[in-house]
Amino acid sequence: MGKVDVSVFSEIGELEGVILHTPGAEVENMTPENAQRALYSDILNLNVARKEYSQLSGVLSKVAKVYQVADLLEKVLEDEENKEYLIEKICRHENAMSLYDNLLDYQPKELSRLLIEGVPIVRNTLTNFLSKERFSLRPLYNFYFTRDASIAIGEDVLIGKMANAVRDRESIIMEAIFSRSGVFNTHTINPTTFSNPSDITIEGGDVLVVRDDILLVGNGTRTNTHGIDFILNRFLARNEKKRRHILVQELPHKPESFIHLDMVFTMLDYDKCMVYEPIILQPNRYQTVQITIDNGVVKEIKTVDNLLVALKSLGIDLKPVFCGGSKDRWIQEREQWHSGANFVAIGPGKVIGYGRNINTLDEMNRNGFEILKAKDIVSGKVDVNSYSKYVVALDGSELPRGGGGARCMTMPFKRKPLKW
Repeated sequence: MGKVDVSVFSEIGELEGVILHTPGAEVENMTPENAQRALYSDILNLNVARKEYSQLSGVLSKVAKVYQVADLLEKVLEDEENKEYLIEKICRHENAMSLYDNLLDYQPKELSRLLIEGVPIVRNTLTNFLSKERFSLRPLYNFYFTRDASIAIGEDVLIGKMANAVRDRESIIMEAIFSRSGVFNTHTINPTTFSNPSDITIEGGDVLVVRDDILLVGNGTRTNTHGIDFILNRFLARNEKKRRHILVQELPHKPESFIHLDMVFTMLDYDKCMVYEPIILQPNRYQTVQITIDNGVVKEIKTVDNLLVALKSLGIDLKPVFCGGSKDRWIQEREQWHSGANFVAIGPGKVIGYGRNINTLDEMNRNGFEILKAKDIVSGKVDVNSYSKYVVALDGSELPRGGGGARCMTMPFKRKPLKW
């Protein structure tokens, strides 16, 4: 069986392949005391979260090939050389080389689980006995947000340089999956292999591939200017005789619901996008910057009115659909907080988001999107192929408390090409 090509040249091309991670015991391996360190503002009920997540995976499995992180990681670990390489890399990075020999003894499936759910500390030394920690390798609490640690751009995969060290192992695992599992045909680009990687942060929630020549990148708490310069330099390194554009949107650093660009802007269709109006369209202090690259050289960097104005100048004329509707600022704020702007497309005009954001869905319905319940699609009661334009509404009481929506929880690596 041949390798699967990575190919993502848009946000809305028909989805063919996606990587997910179903939340597991790692989500429960936290307490109110360490939740903030794990980047959560609350702790989740795993049983409820998994039921809600099964709607997302169930819908996606009907339209695309779905891969699970744990299965792909197991494939990496089946090769002894890969196993030794990955364990050493993780242990060195987390100052846990004492675990190396012990971890080598585990079979691939169990080792895959431990690297995600955490390696419990063994109280066999005074240091470990007195330690307040429960794990020698901490659980990857955030891994069900697979969007952030790796980003498919064209035929390449950019490895995320996470803003918080608690998530570094996610990037290490995702790079191993794309370069060592034997499943994918791609080239990985890792900022840590270049100079001064400590200055760089890049997370996938901030990177949107609009067209093969247009990237949108958020600049906020998770992706800094050095990270965006790194992306820019990678574009320059291609030295293609083609004009390319990077549109940068500054984001507030507080509240935490603004951590990524896809929490305030996502693509819905050829001619529609979801926006959180106060940040994207209303006058504010957060700049939008347009960078033009021509023949591998930066030709212009300038501020523009907003993302929609810049995109229109590049031939993409988008009608904004407002997160939370357009009538009440308080409702907009409430629904944005629970990922009301965070949609993932499974095709042009075919998207998935949380059903709890009823004002956002009403606004979408007024803009021609049929509202379909995820549970009806999973059960077979509703056939998505019978609809040309729709939003799939996921049940979401527990998952949104983790701080992300459908786009955050999906890592598309293959989409059909679009004709603009």
